[in-house]
Amino acid sequence: MENTNAKGLSHGKIILMGEHAVVYGEPSIALPFPAVEVAVTIAPAEDATIIDCSYYSGIATEMPEILQSLQTAINTALKSLNKENTPLAIQISSTIPPERGMGSSAAVSVAVTRAIYNYFNEELDYDRLLELVDVSEKVAHGNPSGLDAVTTSGDSPVFFRKGHPFVPFDLRLDGYLIVGDTGITGQTKAAVGSIAARLKTEKKVQTEKEIRLLGDLAEQAKQYLETNQPERLGTVMSQAHNLLAELGVSSDELNHLVGAAKQAGALGAKLTGGGRGGCMIALAASEQEAQTISQALQDAGAVKTWITYLNQAVTV
Repeated sequence: MENTNAKGLSHGKIILMGEHAVVYGEPSIALPFPAVEVAVTIAPAEDATIIDCSYYSGIATEMPEILQSLQTAINTALKSLNKENTPLAIQISSTIPPERGMGSSAAVSVAVTRAIYNYFNEELDYDRLLELVDVSEKVAHGNPSGLDAVTTSGDSPVFFRKGHPFVPFDLRLDGYLIVGDTGITGQTKAAVGSIAARLKTEKKVQTEKEIRLLGDLAEQAKQYLETNQPERLGTVMSQAHNLLAELGVSSDELNHLVGAAKQAGALGAKLTGGGRGGCMIALAASEQEAQTISQALQDAGAVKTWITYLNQAVTV
């Protein structure tokens, strides 16, 4: 018997520290970001599976190529249950801005997969969820690390080093994270390419040193998150931004918002994700200070801001 009002939920993710350096084997930290989310509802359909989302409304098999990872997520979940020929009405609502480094594609796949399993009243264990989502993430990103799937589906911060297992850890920091969106699509591929090119110039030694420093700062940040040291976390965040700017992966808009956040009293601020656009993050000691920083970011040109209390993550 199907659950004719099935739901599936997921949320966004934020890279706190270590972006770009993670490509070269240094550690990074990703946080679940529940201030943005995806909600999927599924009901029976008559003849064919239909989709209703902000990008497309119509028959699933006629979705544009840009939504191929969504098509794959649906097909993969249905195939795993031997239900490929079951028509469904799938409604997707998302507050995660696309191409901002918040894990939008993974979050949609997580929520869709959960909703389909709920519709058929089937159990879905966590490892199986990640396995299914990885199929659609390969369509979206080619060779995904799996980090987006883990953080958009889970409640714990994750410490990650390329080629090593993800390490969830306790988040005990009493502070608020503010995210500001430049309104400009992140340019991850160009940013990654610029660092790779820099390593082939006379700046090779300096670049290698900066990458190692970013890794060291991520290690320190994990310690500060676990031991409730917001001031020190803010300091290493700002140091990381300066290094990323030196590496050429920031932008005038990101630098402007980072400066505005610090001027408004942020303990620290930096870009997050791929850079060259996208979002920045700032740390505040209290909710009132977070609101002040959020308003300052909007006054400085941020098209959208979000605030989340960091210590709400579930203990591992």
